[in-house]
Amino acid sequence: MTASADSVTNTPAHHKSFNYIRSQYVASLNLTVQEFEHKVTGAKHYHLAADNQENVFLVALRTVPQDSRGVAHILEHTALCGSDKYPVRDPFFMMTRRSLNTFMNAFTSSDWTAYPFASMNSKDYNNLLDVYLDAVFFSRLDPLDFAQEGHRLEFETADDPSSKLVYKGVVFNEMKGAMSSVPSQLWQTLTKYLFPNNTYHHNSGGDPEAIPDLTYEQLITFYKTHYHPSNAIFMTYGDKPAAELQEKFETQALCKFERLDKEISVPDEKRYYAPVKVQESYPYTQADAADKHHVVLGWLLGKSTNLQEALQAQLLSSVLMDNSATPLMHALESTELGSSPSPICGLDDSQKELTFICGLEGCQEGSADDVEQLIESTLRKVAEEGIPQEDVESALHQLELHQREVGGDSYPFGLQLIMTALTAATHRGDPVKLLDVDAALDQLREDIKQPNFIKTLIEKWLLNNPHKVRLTLSPNAELQARKEQAELEKLAQIQANLTEEDKQNIVELAQALKKRQDQIDDESILPKVTLSDVPAAEDATTGETTTLAPNNPTPVTRYSAGTNGLVYQQLIYPLPQFSPEQLNVLPLYNTCITELGLGEKDYLNSQRWQASVTGGLSAFSSIRGDVNDPHKLTSYYAYSGKALNRNQAALSDVLKALIETPRFDETGRIAELVSQIRAHREQSVTGSGHSLAMAAASSGICAAANLQHNWSGLAGIKALKQLDDGLRSEGGLEALSNLFTSIHELITASQFQALLIGEHAHLDEMQAQLAARFTSNTQTPATGFDLGKQVRQVNDAWLTDSQVNFCSKAYATVPMDHPDAAALVVLAGVMRNSFLHKAIREQGGAYGGGASQDSTIGAFRFYSYRDPRLEETLADFDRSVEWAITENHDRQKVEEAILGTIGSLDRSESPAGKAKRCFYQELHGRPPEVRQRFRERILAVEASDLRRVAELYLKPDNAHIAVVTDFSKKDKMEAAGLTIQTL
Repeated sequence: MTASADSVTNTPAHHKSFNYIRSQYVASLNLTVQEFEHKVTGAKHYHLAADNQENVFLVALRTVPQDSRGVAHILEHTALCGSDKYPVRDPFFMMTRRSLNTFMNAFTSSDWTAYPFASMNSKDYNNLLDVYLDAVFFSRLDPLDFAQEGHRLEFETADDPSSKLVYKGVVFNEMKGAMSSVPSQLWQTLTKYLFPNNTYHHNSGGDPEAIPDLTYEQLITFYKTHYHPSNAIFMTYGDKPAAELQEKFETQALCKFERLDKEISVPDEKRYYAPVKVQESYPYTQADAADKHHVVLGWLLGKSTNLQEALQAQLLSSVLMDNSATPLMHALESTELGSSPSPICGLDDSQKELTFICGLEGCQEGSADDVEQLIESTLRKVAEEGIPQEDVESALHQLELHQREVGGDSYPFGLQLIMTALTAATHRGDPVKLLDVDAALDQLREDIKQPNFIKTLIEKWLLNNPHKVRLTLSPNAELQARKEQAELEKLAQIQANLTEEDKQNIVELAQALKKRQDQIDDESILPKVTLSDVPAAEDATTGETTTLAPNNPTPVTRYSAGTNGLVYQQLIYPLPQFSPEQLNVLPLYNTCITELGLGEKDYLNSQRWQASVTGGLSAFSSIRGDVNDPHKLTSYYAYSGKALNRNQAALSDVLKALIETPRFDETGRIAELVSQIRAHREQSVTGSGHSLAMAAASSGICAAANLQHNWSGLAGIKALKQLDDGLRSEGGLEALSNLFTSIHELITASQFQALLIGEHAHLDEMQAQLAARFTSNTQTPATGFDLGKQVRQVNDAWLTDSQVNFCSKAYATVPMDHPDAAALVVLAGVMRNSFLHKAIREQGGAYGGGASQDSTIGAFRFYSYRDPRLEETLADFDRSVEWAITENHDRQKVEEAILGTIGSLDRSESPAGKAKRCFYQELHGRPPEVRQRFRERILAVEASDLRRVAELYLKPDNAHIAVVTDFSKKDKMEAAGLTIQTL
């Protein structure tokens, strides 16, 4: 893309070490993308200049592993373990607690490794930039860090060579956990065959079977070539000038390098001349294995760096699979061949070449031919009959809406934009085009006017594309045991061949690593912010409360926000009292109501309607414990939607239909949805095991915590499986339909209040459109929601198929407005930073571990994530409590925990997200004065407060315990006194 004349004339200020390439204003995002290149090394710098004080930095390195030993992933970890300027053991985790960052992490993808952070504080941003630049380009890569983060051999009793030899290492255990996930196994297995020759053939995170083969010398070699500025891409966002940033890049890193005479890239994959059919297995030990087969088809399409091809592929994927009304998704959801569409369905545009995947999970053995026939016949029918023009236009509408929406609630908006552009930058394409797609969308609008446009794409990329792989992944009850046995035999063989010198070396490595982990580093060499840098109050936003119309007393709260052309509407009802049967299925009602028909429209036509005018609907309950009593609940129910400004009236029409005429008579559709929800929930266990364990452990503390466990936790998954099985019995579906109807009638019997969020100029029109559709509701409100006080002891072990464990302990504490709540929050940070991180992650080998105080349910919770240990971790939780009570806590450690707490309170938010948060906080009795009082208490916490609350609330006899572990640990868990629970 050539810079405009204005862009050339108004050359942005830049450092003399960089050449200016071009600028491009992106109207839809209200920012200017500036491209520069470092003169000596060739490092690229893309700066997204925006009027936003949340500045984002990312440096990415093209990392192209040629095997599955995890070199890029282990290098990502070890690079953050000390550098030339900061020769401390753990600068990354140290900086997380010396910073007010809104985001700080590192990522390993299939072909790049990235180090991003964000902060709204200029001093903090510069501190983090200094540490990150040194960590990436001048990493020490200590062999002991490689042993800790990657892999090592160690005796089960570290100083006893006669004890069994075991593998240890954070990444080793992380990938054991990651590869326990069936979707991960599906993806890795499929890409192994879709990409037979290039880097995507391999597991960039590392295959646990191959990780122990990586040597330290290979890590160093990889670092020297891949972590060089000539292979680097700098991407920044915010209101800091590019010249200021480049001066730091140059003086702190780039000036010390010459250009590297090596270009790292991913070659194009060689194409198949005929489709490939493969079958592999995954571990599954439960009794219902007959219908647990997966069948997926994958195609290799065009280049992700070609904007037109990428948008065409997105459009094709959307018209085929975007919602239940699209032909391929409808075929997959309604067939009896499987329980639901595969979790990896859709277009993947994160790699150099695009992949399209579709298929089914929950299939019977031998069904692969039938599944393939279903998919291909559906594609042929679409190619022959075409797609209705209004459906193609709806898909384009969704692309536009996605482009316009300002995100930033999961992680900073600027980082989301950078990640969007990173794939193109990695493969030396044009990242600016991926940010400024309006012209390309306009071209696509012209393209879809051609009658055969979609047909041509289907024939080119799917029906006539020989580079297709059909994968059948089948359950195997013996596979996990065989893998474990193979690992044990390999270790036994290694141990049998050890010389006395080898044994001594292993013992000395363990001793040296422990000594390094126990050493007290001089943290003063690291930069930091202090409590004086903390804003005195949160950056809140205030809404305007009025009535829907002069003759309609329905309350309306309006927020003016920079939403970039989108409107957000919610209708919020007080939650009524439900029967136990209604309460149990409310989460299913939440999902199903937006997926069913509305009025005269069946669910297919309803989905088409929603896709053509909205950005999606959702329905959810909002329940929190009172700020003074976690056993007293404030509870609401919301129906929510968003749309482009031009569709605000249509959004109100859809919401009106959702409230007044949902089609709970579509029992076949309800059965499909429940089956899909079940499959998704079952697949989620190994990815979110720590959250599930914490929910289980705290479920005995109060009613709200028990509700979370029963709705979205392990108990909820178990109940969902039983309900789904029961739907096959006579009357099961009708009973569920009747429950949904009764739930809906109870909720909507009360007077709602409205929440409107949009640009100021559109708020009056939004309100008028809503008032025209909803008159005042004068019905008698339903009885208020109340669960009473629910307290019980929890001591459970939940069994599933997992190579790693997730452990939790929970203690009843206090709600938000109690004077001790702030000290408990800070205590969790101190314990995490100063004890649990070392004990559970560094020494225990878990991917993560820590503690938190959840004041909404009055619970203090310990957790570990992807943990090779069980009893030892639970014992470490206890040891941390003893430490908290007896330790003379250093003031610096307390301040670091306070900084971390304030950072989490002041997290990154989109304008609409901030408005929603502030609204719901007020709704639940947390107005600004309550939040400010809590903030001031946080800032005032002293070391003596930590010892006092630890001793008062974390009493050993009061602990609730829950673990998630493998079926093979059943006897051990029973011997430990835990009650066995199965999904």
